[in-house]
This record gives sequence, structure tokens and C-alpha cells, in this order.
Amino acid sequence: MKIIKLTAIILLLITLPFGVFADEKKPDVIQLDSGPIGGKVEDGVRIFSGIPYAAPPIGELRWKPPQEIASWTQVRNFTDFSPSCPQPNQQDASKFSEDCLYLNVWTTAKKPDERLPVMVWIHGGAFNFGSASQPEYNGKNLAKKGVVVVTINYRLGPLGFLVHPLLSKESDHNTSGNYGLLDQIAALKWVQKNIAAFGGNPDRVTIFGQSAGSRSVSLQMISPLSAGLFHRAIAESGGPIIGSEYLNPVFNGNMANVSKMGQKLTSKLGCDKAEDVLAAMRAKSAQEIVTAADCKTSVFDEALFFAPVFDGWVLPKDPLAAYSGGQQHDVPIIVDSTLNEGTFYLADEKDLSVEKYKSFLKARFADNSGKAFEMFPAYKAKDVARAIDHFVTVAANAHPARFVAQSMERKKSSAYLYLFTRLPNTAMARKLGVHHGVELAYVFGNINKSDGFDDTDMGLSNKMMGYWVNFTKTGNPNGQGLADWPAYKSKSDLNLEFSDTIRTNKHLFKKECDFISQQSTYRSE
Repeated sequence: MKIIKLTAIILLLITLPFGVFADEKKPDVIQLDSGPIGGKVEDGVRIFSGIPYAAPPIGELRWKPPQEIASWTQVRNFTDFSPSCPQPNQQDASKFSEDCLYLNVWTTAKKPDERLPVMVWIHGGAFNFGSASQPEYNGKNLAKKGVVVVTINYRLGPLGFLVHPLLSKESDHNTSGNYGLLDQIAALKWVQKNIAAFGGNPDRVTIFGQSAGSRSVSLQMISPLSAGLFHRAIAESGGPIIGSEYLNPVFNGNMANVSKMGQKLTSKLGCDKAEDVLAAMRAKSAQEIVTAADCKTSVFDEALFFAPVFDGWVLPKDPLAAYSGGQQHDVPIIVDSTLNEGTFYLADEKDLSVEKYKSFLKARFADNSGKAFEMFPAYKAKDVARAIDHFVTVAANAHPARFVAQSMERKKSSAYLYLFTRLPNTAMARKLGVHHGVELAYVFGNINKSDGFDDTDMGLSNKMMGYWVNFTKTGNPNGQGLADWPAYKSKSDLNLEFSDTIRTNKHLFKKECDFISQQSTYRSE
């Protein structure tokens, strides 16, 4: 009987199109390159949660590039999110696993040949936190606008970005780190192979992300390994690590420095004296490694921090030169910042004195810290939080966004720059202002009045989704019923402001951005 059922399933998949959308109210059967899958339907949106896109990176595959997944023959139902990747402060261990390379798909396509444009979301979280299954990334409302939405997990922290000379020695490319970025690339390859089965168009893929996801997008723009895997990019709050050193001086992509941190972690784990150091490291549990790394995102913490590195394989050794020299992929891009990027990093900080602020600037500007203080002054303790907020907004977000936009003038594709200033009446916004990540609810359309949003927020969300979907379809965000969004040009220096209304402005933080451009001492070596 089992053989008869299996044969029937195989014959069904052979005789029907690559994806099967037989009934709008019933789960679909989709044939992936790895095997047949089922999902669920909510409000006319077909949802497939927790689909594996790479083999579990466990055991000998820890700190290795992602590998192909094993195929299957019987229909597997994917209706629940997968575990998130290991990270600090895990409250419920059952929701986290090193076996975490999964993705989620939302689609409204009723047949496989609709070829809807595709949006692939890369989540934020300082490369140490986060998950594709966070509620704010629910893709249902965005998918209803006529796109296929994909959200992906990727390895985080020391499991995703550990650099160690012994790992480099065993690598075919004589390098280590960037496993999380390689996961993102593997997910994009999965999209190329499989998204047509969900009614998506593999020739019209947009990658978009916020914070570390935005930095990931900006880095994928200069990775030779991601060429041809996406056709548009949206980077919300964060550039290609350029500027990230202003958040944390150790967050600078320097291979030698991160290698030292990797060796320090080996020592903290008690593996540095082992006969086989890597075997000892791989014998440790994921939780032991994450706990020993103890990565923090405070702007005053300069301990261990694992993030992308410029290794010469996945990433060029000098991203500043890569963008300045026009070596980035020639695809249209949207880049932005919010008005109060820094408040997010100061939420738990107390006793902010002027002296502490001056030390903060000294760690970032060395002998030029006095000039930085003049540009971002705080003469009294009550002014320090505001000064750091503005500094982080400009140095770590608005300046990198403008730099990327300026660099695209060397390419055929256009860049579009914006600033988000709308202050919703949500609990977090009342505390932190127009904070880091505030625009996510608008981009995904997850606006609920019970959270404090009102009709103005609803309208702004619909317009932002309109711009994003237009951009995904055509490479140009403009469309009927939307205020004109001019492509960025250095000469005019225009940006779009998303606020209570939408308007075009000039010279986004020009004085401060020019200062950061002049004072930046970023070096990749």
C-alpha cells in the first residue's frame, strides 16, 4: 500500500506543473529540487514555514561553508517555523538549534507561471541575534501586494563568523569566517532553483534587510560569490560595515583583529591546549560557545564581537575601495536611515557623563576626537544621550547610506536615498523616538491600531509598500499615486523623507556626513 501511495504522488508531481495550486483553501504541493512539500493557506496567502535550504551545520560541518541538503521523496509539510540559530540570552532553549538553516515563503500566486517578483529578507540583530520568524517579519501583508516574500535564517555570532588560523588552514580557500554570509548566498541559490515553483520570478529578486540585514545587503553587493543571484537591493539602516566601527571599534571587518578574538574564544573554552584544537571546539555545545563569546551590542562594550570580515574570498579586503571604484554589483539600490538610530543602543545605559562621552569619541577618533566633539557636542550630562543618538544616526547609518548612494553614480543602476522621521504612538517610539527599526512595521504592513498606530501610519505603510513593490518589479520605486522619488545624484543631493507626509529634501545631514567622510580612518588591513 505504501508503494502504491508513493507511486501515485510521484505520478501526480510528474503530470502537474512544477508547483501545484489546485485549491485556494487547501495546502499546496510544491516540488522543490530536494523533494515535494506542503504548506498552509491564510487569507488567500500560501505559507511555507521552516523549509531547509542547506544541510544542518553541525558536527564536522560546524564552521564550514553550507552544504547541499539531503533529498526526500514523500511530501513533507512545512507549516511551523524552524528553530532560530543559537544566540545570547536564549529564554526558551527549545526554540533555538544549531540546525537552523531554514527559510519561509509567502505567496499569493495561484499558478506557478505567474512569475511574481521576489523579495528575500535578511534579518537584523548585530550578526549575533535575531531570526527569520520574528513576528515583525511576517510576510503575509507584503505578499498581498503582489510579491513572493522569503525570510531566511543564517548562522550568527561565533558560530557564523568565527575566524581562526586553524580553520583557515583547513579551508580550500585559506580563509575562515563569513559562514553567515555564505548561508545567505546558499539561500539565494535556493531561491534561484526553487522560487518558480511558488509562482516567483528568479530573474526579479530583491534582497532587503535592516541593521545587520542592511549591512548584509550592502556586503552582498560587493561579494563576487553573489553575482547574478539578485537584481535589486534595499538596505535599511547600515552600510557595508563602513561606519560600523563607530558603533563598536572592534566591528571593523579586520581579519587579523577578528582572528585574535577567535583565538581568545578558543582559550575561554579551554580548547587552546588540546591536541586537536578544532576537534575540541567542535565537541563543545553551541550554547557553550555562544555563552563563552558573550557578545554584546552596547556602544560602550569593546569585548568579543563576531561579524563579517574582509577575507579576500567572500568579501574584498577593502570595501571602501570596492564601492569607490565601482566594483559593486550593478543593481538598483534603496538606502536609508531613521531619525533616532542611536537611542536603541542607549536604552539600558545609565550615568552618561560628558567624560564618558569624550572617552567614547576617543576610542573612535583618537587624536581627532576633539573635532568630533565639536561636531556632535554635549557640554552637560543631560545632553550626552542626544549627542550619541545623533552621532550614531549619522556616522553608522546616514553617512554609509549616502556613501553607497554616491558610489552608484559610477554604475548604470540608480540609488534612492531616504530618511524615516514618522513618530508613531507606540510604546517603544514614545520611549526611543524614531528609533532603529521603527520602519519595519510599515515596510511589512504589520500595522495594528492596538499597538498605537493610527490612520496616518496605515496610509504611510501602504505607500511604503507601494514604493518597495514597484522597486522590486522595475528597479524604480515610483508609481501611480506616489510622490516622486528622484534617483540620487551628488550634485542635487536629494532624499525622500517618510514622515506624516512624504516630501523631498536636500542635503541629508550634509555637514555631519562630510565630517565623517573626512575623518574616517577605516582600514581593512
